[in-house]
Amino acid sequence: MDAQQVFTLGQQGLTMLLIVASPILIVVLVVGLVVSIFQAATQINETTLSFVPKIVAAVATLAVAGPWMLTTLVEYIQRTLQSIPSAIG
Repeated sequence: MDAQQVFTLGQQGLTMLLIVASPILIVVLVVGLVVSIFQAATQINETTLSFVPKIVAAVATLAVAGPWMLTTLVEYIQRTLQSIPSAIG
């Protein structure tokens, strides 16, 4: 296994990380933005008001996108493990 293959595997891993994590990150970012705008408009500065909706949104996103995320990760791991013999030999 040469350095180019190692860098390619690392790049594929980071790309997969971004693809799988992006639904949760985007939803939590949007919810945080909406809650921040609400807090600024009403001048309510309660920390739990921004924390609880983000947790609820993250759990809901995991419930909806979780099967897709798991399937994507399993397929990636299977491809990676199946490519080990050709990388060594």
